[in-house]
Amino acid sequence: MLNAIAWIVALVSLLAAAGHAGYLALLGNTANKRAGGAPVARYVRSRWPVAAGTAAGALLALLVAAGDSATADVFAILIGGASGLGSAKALQSTQQRYRTGG
Repeated sequence: MLNAIAWIVALVSLLAAAGHAGYLALLGNTANKRAGGAPVARYVRSRWPVAAGTAAGALLALLVAAGDSATADVFAILIGGASGLGSAKALQSTQQRYRTGG
């Protein structure tokens, strides 16, 4: 049971990290195509290390969840949870920064 929870947490954290990286890719691509988009492109470049770190944490959680012990499962839940929360918070802050009224 604990192993299934570890896998679910790790997969959700990987999904959150992929969502953050995808959003940064779309935002950066749009900024590079528009005149005056240099400040946004600079911001996106500064956020890539955060996206890479949370994705690495999610992948590490998946690797640890593949272990056989309950201790490994607990560590996978902790690592995956922290990575997923970090990704979600980073994505939310980026969206709030560039959200337009509508």
